[in-house]
Amino acid sequence: LAEQSDDAHRQVYEGQQHHEAKFSHELLAGAASFEGMKLFEDHQRKQGKTVNHAFAKELLAGFVGAEIDKLAETKGMDEVEKHRAKQHAEQNAHQMYEEHYERRHGAPEFDPRIPPPPRFGSEGRGWY
Repeated sequence: LAEQSDDAHRQVYEGQQHHEAKFSHELLAGAASFEGMKLFEDHQRKQGKTVNHAFAKELLAGFVGAEIDKLAETKGMDEVEKHRAKQHAEQNAHQMYEEHYERRHGAPEFDPRIPPPPRFGSEGRGWY
């Protein structure tokens, strides 16, 4: 899921189609979930505080929702598409979060000292 979201992020934020008005809500959701995850992690690492998983997911949903709102304005989404994209993006982001922080690390809460997946670290692109 993270890889698909990364690919969507590249297409929407970096691709030649960056200024095109129409993307599928699934593509925008993938891009927004990836960007939201990055923004969430950057914010939490800057704060340096641990937070419980439920609160972390609420924060993550806020970052993802804000990204969808921005993309909806620039990509010409109607309200129905925007709503679908927001739901899809939140689900994607929660799944990425659960996969990495809950299942892989088994951490009882979000700890900013736990690095993102290796593929997305300083050697690659993505979350930080």
